Amino acid sequence: MTMPRNGTNTMRALRGLENADASVRLRTALAVGTNPDPLLIDKLIQRCAIEPEFYVREMLTWALIRHPSPLTIPKLIDELRSEGTQARSQALHTLSKIGDRQTWPAITRALLTDADDEVARSAWRAAVVLVPQGAEPTLAAVLSTQFGRGERETQLSLSRALISLGEVIMPTLRAAKTDRDPRVRAHATATERLLADPDAGFELAIEEAKRVVALGRTSANG
Repeated sequence: MTMPRNGTNTMRALRGLENADASVRLRTALAVGTNPDPLLIDKLIQRCAIEPEFYVREMLTWALIRHPSPLTIPKLIDELRSEGTQARSQALHTLSKIGDRQTWPAITRALLTDADDEVARSAWRAAVVLVPQGAEPTLAAVLSTQFGRGERETQLSLSRALISLGEVIMPTLRAAKTDRDPRVRAHATATERLLADPDAGFELAIEEAKRVVALGRTSANG
């Protein structure tokens, strides 16, 4: 049953989403998602941008996707231009969960190469969900510019995103394996290994790839 659209319920939800107790915010987000209220969409999006608790953010995202996408998508796309990194990251996450491929143009190169690792990782995950058929090689080429970036979690996120595109990434991997930067070569080699054997551990793949790259350099110098 849909919650009555009255000021009392809306105000109660607004207060709940601002409560200092994370469990109250969680229950409020659950209630809003269970009984969607379009008057609360702006507040849900605003809260996503500042909510410190991961599990509450996930519930906020769920509450948003329970609302009609024509109401939420334009506001989420606007949020992609926010100066706040969490705002951009959460908007990307929510768009990926909605899964409307018409939002693909909003996943810009700037977001895919964002200086903030969390934003970039969210953009990678959203991109591989939303990419239209036929655009996968172009996306792979952009993602390949991020080889060697960051630490393990960031590199693993990029590898997973690329692998989800399938065999179309092979030309991109071959090119990256000849890059002058050994970190790029190692990351591309590890990604190729994971594509061939998805059950292989990333740590093992990256260490093996580093050895391959190091041996290649030694041979070249020899």
